[in-house]
Amino acid sequence: MKKIIFYQSGQVLIPTLVFGSIAIYFIISLASWASISIKAGRQAANRELAIQIAESGVDYYRWHLAHAPQDYQDGSGVPGPYIHDFKDKDGNIIGQFSLDITPPPIGSTKVIIKSTGKAEADLNVERVVFTTLAKPSMAKYATVANATIRFGEGTEVFGPIHSNGGIRFDGFAHNIVSSALAEYNDPDHSGSNEFGVHTHLSPTDPLPPSSIPVRSDVFEAGRQFPVPAVDFVGITADVAQMKSDAQTSGFYRASSGAQGYHIVLMTNDTFNLYRVTSIANPPSGCTNLYNQPGWSTWSVSAQQLIGNYPIPTNGIIFLEDNVFVDGQINTARILVVAASLPDNPLSRKNIIVNNDLLYTNYDGQDVIGLIAQENVNVGMISEDDLKIDAALVAQNGRAGRYYYRPPGGGNRCSPYHIRQTITLWGIIATNQRYGFAYTDGNGYNIRNINYDASLLYSPPPSFPLTSDQYITLTWEEIE
Repeated sequence: MKKIIFYQSGQVLIPTLVFGSIAIYFIISLASWASISIKAGRQAANRELAIQIAESGVDYYRWHLAHAPQDYQDGSGVPGPYIHDFKDKDGNIIGQFSLDITPPPIGSTKVIIKSTGKAEADLNVERVVFTTLAKPSMAKYATVANATIRFGEGTEVFGPIHSNGGIRFDGFAHNIVSSALAEYNDPDHSGSNEFGVHTHLSPTDPLPPSSIPVRSDVFEAGRQFPVPAVDFVGITADVAQMKSDAQTSGFYRASSGAQGYHIVLMTNDTFNLYRVTSIANPPSGCTNLYNQPGWSTWSVSAQQLIGNYPIPTNGIIFLEDNVFVDGQINTARILVVAASLPDNPLSRKNIIVNNDLLYTNYDGQDVIGLIAQENVNVGMISEDDLKIDAALVAQNGRAGRYYYRPPGGGNRCSPYHIRQTITLWGIIATNQRYGFAYTDGNGYNIRNINYDASLLYSPPPSFPLTSDQYITLTWEEIE
């Protein structure tokens, strides 16, 4: 007999509800996961759009500065932030960027831009970009010259080197060595044209049009030529602006009516100013053997104190006379200019450093720039161990020391004809060929020329520029 089983009402309903609940749970979870994924995708897309909008804000203001270099208020004349709509190719608004602009300190070109980007689809999502822009200055080079220069064996240079003329380099360069010339006739010897940057360190470079050897034993970072020339002539306009800035909010003095001025810098943010009443006479028989223009002892014999003054707010000290400079600063930024305007080749002014000119801090807090309309001189009666912490610019002349003939033949410059060590921490910008020593031992036996890398981003106030275009120094996203 067939057995018949009878189920009680509701026995099937329970497992149905259980499995149905599980199915519904998985369906809801899947839908929730899909919703979250879609939302996360949208947020990711909006975050990516927001960072692109923030970057476009930086690009916009870089373009704005190219057309209005002194406008740090977005053309509004009022403090920021400055808000701009961001549109797609069809003109639809899809976001906004907000700009906060920090203008450069007086005499600097460093501009800080904070750009906040938001997507219209989700205004709660924002990305913030923090960028620093600046125009490069002459302080980007360890040595920059407007004439043919030569670096001998044993010379080691850590910063970039550039000349508008040719460069013979027989030492070791850690950075780029560049010239505005493709080739030139080296005046130090006869023969055919050589590469704009070349070496005679064995094996001597071949002559053009041969292939240029790498020579990493001399040029660690390489050499470049031809490249655009650095504008020395344009410094004249810069100097005129410096005079105006000094008269407005700096320190300015006309001619001393004597032999020039003497500045002694102090660590308390002041300086003593002297009127130089007489220059030291050379020892008997010490003469200008090579008829060098402007030859003198360039050393102070007598002076009168004019007064003690605070370092000006904009850091610019402009004196229309020859200027002797020494002393020490502590967390100060100074530019000393010696020039007589309008420019006349017969009355150009010089800067002279015979005693130590020092920083207290070597981390970029202390900066000194010296701009001479003619020469930057180290005089005859100079320290035997001389230290100069400064960016030196000889606009129309050269940075260096005159030839003081050694003993013999009745002409005596002893004991000043031979000095022991000169150490520079900064840069040299020179229109003509520079030098603090001569091949017969006259001058400083040891020359230590050290590049101050902090000048690359923080040059002295109102220092001459090498470009009108802003470059990006730093870029970071702020979370």
